[in-house]
Amino acid sequence: MALLARLTRRTLLALLLPGLACAATREPAPASKFRIGVAPHSSARVILEMYQPLREYLESALKQPVEIVTAPDFTECARRAMAQQYDMAITTGHQARLLQTDANYRELLTYSADFKSIAVVAGNSRYQTPADLAGTKVYGLSPSSLVTIWGQHWLQRNAVPDTTMHYVSASDSVVHLLLKGEGSAGFVSLANYQNMPAAIRAQMRVMAESLPMAGRVYMLNARHAARRDAILAELWAFAQTEPARQYFARHQLGGYRTLEPRELVAMEPYANEVRQELQRTSKTK
Repeated sequence: MALLARLTRRTLLALLLPGLACAATREPAPASKFRIGVAPHSSARVILEMYQPLREYLESALKQPVEIVTAPDFTECARRAMAQQYDMAITTGHQARLLQTDANYRELLTYSADFKSIAVVAGNSRYQTPADLAGTKVYGLSPSSLVTIWGQHWLQRNAVPDTTMHYVSASDSVVHLLLKGEGSAGFVSLANYQNMPAAIRAQMRVMAESLPMAGRVYMLNARHAARRDAILAELWAFAQTEPARQYFARHQLGGYRTLEPRELVAMEPYANEVRQELQRTSKTK
């Protein structure tokens, strides 16, 4: 029996040692990607360029690959975030509120500059007052876009009847369609409008402007709750870098700031419209 035991041990060691040696020399598994989902407020190309400095900084700070992604429209962006596809989401306040209440994301920070929605018309058009828009085609970004929802509320408050809302992919597309005379008015963010070339803006007129609202908010997936303080500290540290200062200045964002205690709560009526849109579109798929 003793001889059999020794042979068994030798046999096991002979089988195990090569595997242990391979494990010891094997390369460590690459860190999983930290995926940041950005609401499609501009084209995918522009978004990737805008957030490249943040991606590079966080990749170094977090010591793992960081990926910037977006979605075809605001509704799909919300759907993917709700499905936990993002480690961090950068989205407008109403979707941030939805992610906070329905998907357990944690707020981090937002931009210092006010976020406003505006209604724009071509400068040489006949549309001078809200009443002039009755029975016309208007443009928004998607049924779940904050500027679009605000625009619909604005039309209702001004009792503008029989408008038809059409959706396009980006703010510059809204403006180009209006300049071609293919609609009466469009709803975009003030920030995106201000980033358009001066020659384009000179041909437009702002008909209405919203009060300040919670704009693009950084939201952290709850699976990273233990890292929240560390990630937040890295965002504040990023804000002090030269690439970040150039980014804030170029896009007139004013840097970062903390959210007010009830700032997202105030977005609940808008968040509920996204919730309803997600429910409606899920039934048609």
